[in-house]
Amino acid sequence: MGTTASTGNNENKSMRALIYEGPRTMNMREVPIPEPGPDEVLIRVERAGICGSELGGYLGHNSLRKPPLIMGHEFSGVIERVGERVGGADREWAGRLQPGDRVTANPLATCGSCRYCRNGASQLCRERQLLGAHRPGAFAEFVAVPARNVYLLGDSLSFEEGALAEPFACAIHVCRLLELTPTDRLLIYGAGPIGLFALQAAKVYGVRDAVVVDLNESRLGIARELGGIAVTSVDELPEEVRGEFDAAIDAVGAQATRQRSVEAVRPGGRVVFTGLHEAASALPINDMIRSEISVKGAFAYSQEDFETALLWIGQGRTGLLPWTETVPIREGAAAFEKLIGRPGPVAKILLSLAPTE
Repeated sequence: MGTTASTGNNENKSMRALIYEGPRTMNMREVPIPEPGPDEVLIRVERAGICGSELGGYLGHNSLRKPPLIMGHEFSGVIERVGERVGGADREWAGRLQPGDRVTANPLATCGSCRYCRNGASQLCRERQLLGAHRPGAFAEFVAVPARNVYLLGDSLSFEEGALAEPFACAIHVCRLLELTPTDRLLIYGAGPIGLFALQAAKVYGVRDAVVVDLNESRLGIARELGGIAVTSVDELPEEVRGEFDAAIDAVGAQATRQRSVEAVRPGGRVVFTGLHEAASALPINDMIRSEISVKGAFAYSQEDFETALLWIGQGRTGLLPWTETVPIREGAAAFEKLIGRPGPVAKILLSLAPTE
């Protein structure tokens, strides 16, 4: 009943995994291969991206990530086995997922039945569990995932592109909450992956006037190549593009960038906070009230956002691959250190789980 393996029986065997064991401590270990539940699939991981939130966890600054832990929630791979109820006639994925399928997955496991899950906001489910935080993640040869979270990769999509669907979905969610229009002037603080993906998502929404602020000149160079106006401070903007913004995104999460985002928008402007760097920040609340500035938080993405990310990637509407580096998982600790230090013109690092690596 749906327990056939694509590459043979792997029961009672171990797998390689990159284990977070404490601040700035990650090591390769042999651990048991997870057993998929009745409604889960076991995925043989091919590519797994390093997220900014995982950098905070690696440094010991993220309360969700407690050692020992297998991180990793941006990934793609091949279905190895399916749970006994996957493919049953009463399941929406009946007959859709089979061993050997190339897939990616929404890493937010939710209850599927609460008001949020039923109304298209599953990211707000109170029972949500994130792979790589609450459950073992994808920095390993295999990961178990609820079948309803798994998406087939089109023949034209690479494993690298599949692993980028999750961060792109975050950016799409931010832009959807901002309700962007083609005439909006947009300010983005942070030229990390989410900021750069938000720039590309905004372009799909028709925004032509987007400013990206960051202190990293290499990342600003990427933003310029993607069509953004990239500066280290809004004070550097040419006279013709200065002025108030209609919308702003803080993809950093520091008090300074949150406050500057609020200060930059016009009366009636909109701001979305998505960076999680600092837990609390002081904001000019009275000014926000008097100017009727709308502020929202953006966490993760809805199912629709994730599906939109896959669609747009397939349509060629995002292009971070030229600035994406792939390294063997055995070099994972060094990749974390590179991203924390001086990554240069690299927007994303993917870990390869290919057998020879």
